[in-house]
Amino acid sequence: MAVGARSGRDEGEERPDDAVGHEAEEDGAKARPHRSFWKELPLLIGIALLLALLIKTFLVQAFSIPSDSMQNTLQRGDRVLVDKLTPWFGSEPERGEVVVFHDPANWLSGEPTPEPNLAQQFLSKIGLMPDAAEKDLIKRTIAIGGDTVECKKGGPVVVNGKALDEPYIFPGNTPCDDAPFGPITVPKGKIWVMGDHRQNSQDSRYHMQDSTHGFVPVDKVVGRAIVVAWPITRWSTLPIPETFDQPGIGNQAEATALGLGAAGLTPVGLGPAALGLTGAVPLVMWRRRRLTRGRTAG
Repeated sequence: MAVGARSGRDEGEERPDDAVGHEAEEDGAKARPHRSFWKELPLLIGIALLLALLIKTFLVQAFSIPSDSMQNTLQRGDRVLVDKLTPWFGSEPERGEVVVFHDPANWLSGEPTPEPNLAQQFLSKIGLMPDAAEKDLIKRTIAIGGDTVECKKGGPVVVNGKALDEPYIFPGNTPCDDAPFGPITVPKGKIWVMGDHRQNSQDSRYHMQDSTHGFVPVDKVVGRAIVVAWPITRWSTLPIPETFDQPGIGNQAEATALGLGAAGLTPVGLGPAALGLTGAVPLVMWRRRRLTRGRTAG
């Protein structure tokens, strides 16, 4: 009698152990229900807040312009983004840069400081609200450590013997007729700053009798303002004017041989918060896809 080649069951017929395996998979899927968006939301918020704090501390921060001392370069109500990364690598302000710095010698005395509640204090720490305790200013760096700078009435600002061509000065203003100065030599580790609206800026010229003699210590500089980010109609970069690149302006030794308005700044937390949220979304989505793949693979 010939022995049949087929097994005792037809192809496609499910074995008992297969059925048990499928039932186990179904039970496992039921045991691991898909997490809803609302359950993922706290994780999303937590990551966004952490990223916002890191971005505000190390990368970039938004500041609001509250006065007219930097017109027309900056208008009251503008939001600028400030590069905070490069100072961490030892970079110091350069001539012509618009910089944000902490109040060096009570330049903002008399300015009211609101008393924040606990919620506002927490939100300011993570960059979602301005820090009421911070007193920052924004000005243009005119001279750096080792430079000799002066400005006589009726004349231009002169740095290391080179006259500055300053088209950014507010129309109708003079370079320094309201407060001529110099020549003075900027100490190492300090900068000399002036507002673009010269007749409406309580800058270095007006603080020469202070403990810092009008100079701003480099370690007080928060960073360089690089972009006007808001309003959108005023979006623009803040490059260094060409006059600060003229040949010989960096010749400090030669200049030495020749003898040659305060505006409080409000930090804005929306910039880092928005960037933090942007960074958090991809991380949470990646995690969700990974969990979903794990459930599908069984």
